[in-house]
Amino acid sequence: MLREIEFAQPYFLYLLIIIPLLCVWYWYKRKKYKPDIQLSTTSGFENTPISLRQRLYHGLFVIRMIVLTLLIIAFARPQTSSSSQDVTIEGIDIVMSIDISGSMLAEDFKPNRLEAAKNVASEFIQGRPNDRVGLVVFSGETFTQCPLTTDHAVIRNLFKDIKSGMIEDGTAIGDGLATSVNRLKDSKAISKVIILLTDGVNNMGALDPLSAAEIAKLYGIRVYTIGVGSLGTAPYPVQTPFGKQYQDMEVQIDEALLKEVAQLTDGRYFRATSNKKLREIYGEIDKLEKSKIDVTEFKKKKEEYLIFALIAMILFAFEIILRNTIYKTTP
Repeated sequence: MLREIEFAQPYFLYLLIIIPLLCVWYWYKRKKYKPDIQLSTTSGFENTPISLRQRLYHGLFVIRMIVLTLLIIAFARPQTSSSSQDVTIEGIDIVMSIDISGSMLAEDFKPNRLEAAKNVASEFIQGRPNDRVGLVVFSGETFTQCPLTTDHAVIRNLFKDIKSGMIEDGTAIGDGLATSVNRLKDSKAISKVIILLTDGVNNMGALDPLSAAEIAKLYGIRVYTIGVGSLGTAPYPVQTPFGKQYQDMEVQIDEALLKEVAQLTDGRYFRATSNKKLREIYGEIDKLEKSKIDVTEFKKKKEEYLIFALIAMILFAFEIILRNTIYKTTP
C-alpha cells in the first residue's frame, strides 16, 4: 500500500511567496517606527525582569503567518493517494545450445566465433533477470553445462570454462537440440525457448535435427536458430611446426536445415556475419520473448485540506483572543 501526497489545485501554492514578502515588510515597518528614548544611562534598567508579553512580542505576527500558510495549503487542496498494485511475472525458460566444434575457432568474428558467441549470450542472460536459463554445449557429443536456473551469475561464470575440444569434435546439431528439449520438456513456464547457435552442417549424432525439432514442437518449445559465419571463406588458425598459421576455409552452414527447424517450432532463423550482427540478433530475440507481466492497480484519493483549514481557524481564534487580552492596547 503506497500513500502519496499531491495537490488538486497546485497553482495556489505560488501564493506562498507572499509569506517572505510580508516578513520583510513587517521587519521594515517595526524598524521605521521604533521609538528612540535618549537617556544618559540605562544602568537602572539592567535588573528589570522581561515580561512574557515582551518575550512573545512578535507572536501575533508569527501566528498570522502560520494561519496564512495553512490557508494557502488548504486552497491548494492536498490529497493523499492510497494505491495498491498486484504484479504477476511469469518468466520464460530458455536453454542456450551452443556449438563448440573446432570450426568455431575461426576468426571472422573477434576474437573468434566461440568467444563472440559466449560474450553476447552472457550479455543476453544478464538482461533477463526474471527468466530461468540453462546451458547446453555440443560438437560431436553433447552435454548439459548448466540446468535451468535463476542464478545467472553461475551461468555467466560457466561460460568462461567453455572451450573447443572439451568433447569429441564434430557437429551433432540433432543431439544438441534433443538434449536442450530434454531440459525443457517438464517446464511449466508460459513460454519455453531454445536458442541454438551453430556454424556448420550436421555430421554426427544419433538423432537428426528435424526429428529433434518435431519433439520440441510436441512439447510446445520454440526454437530460434542462429547460423554464425561470414560469407565465403573465413581465416581458421592451424597449429604447424612453425607456430600458428591461418588457412582460409569455406564457410558451410546448413541454412535450409536451420530454417526448417525454426519453422517447425514456430521460431525464427537468423544469420550472423559479424559481432555486431550477432548482438543485434540476440537483441531481436530479447524483444520477441518478453516475460508476461499482469498489473492490476487500484488508486483512491482522499481530501486532506480540512485539517489544514481547521488548524488555521483555531490559530486565528487564538490570535484574536491574545490581541484582545495580553496584547490589548489602548488608543
